[in-house]
Parts: sequence; C-alpha cells; structure tokens
Amino acid sequence: MNHVVLIGRLTKDPEVRYTQSGTPVGTFTLAVDRRVQKDKPKEADFIPCVVWSKTAEVVGNYCKKGKQVAVEGRMQVRSYDAKDGTKRYVTEVIVNDLELLGKGDGSSKQSNGNYPTDEEIPFDC
Repeated sequence: MNHVVLIGRLTKDPEVRYTQSGTPVGTFTLAVDRRVQKDKPKEADFIPCVVWSKTAEVVGNYCKKGKQVAVEGRMQVRSYDAKDGTKRYVTEVIVNDLELLGKGDGSSKQSNGNYPTDEEIPFDC
C-alpha cells in the first residue's frame, strides 16, 4: 500500500505550469515537522509535492509561502538522465487531495484576509 498523509507549511510560493495539452500542474515543497524529542532542537523534513488539474489551480491561487496545508496522496520515485549524462532520482508526493489549514500565511502577522473560506474554494477536483 502506498498512501501518504502530511501536514506542513509551504517553503516558498508554489509553481504552476501547464502541460502541452493545457493541464495545470503545480509543484511545491512542504516542510513537515518531526516529532519533538525532549531536549532536542526542532527538525523538519522538506518534501516535494506535485498537484494536478483543479487542485493545482487552487494551490496556485490560494497558497503562498508559509501556508499550512494537509495533503493526501502517494509517494513516487522516478528517474531521469541529467545533462551531464548521470542518472538522477526524484522522490515526491503525488497529491490526490489537499486541504487548506489555519488562517493566514503562518507568519507572526495577522491574516490579511487573502485566503478564501471553504465555501469559496472550488474543491470538486
């Protein structure tokens, strides 16, 4: 079984591009905190994520650096040949479902109201 559920914050604004056929695809990195151990500093894992179609458009329109999200999907490992001829491997989460969490962007400032309510987001992905 390949099933991933993560809650974290975007490390930078997501990138949304379109395939040649016009399908939106978004990418972002999610910082996911590890469990805190007594007397140890806080640590996080930085996990690349890929979203497709309407979910990619939602991410592009409503998510910015620091926004907390929950993602559900599957882990994928792929390889490609780099320009220097070496084989490179990429591990990423292919997101099936995404939920916006919290209010604001995760910074210490109050939310400026740029994030929509649940009713305003087209989540019929």
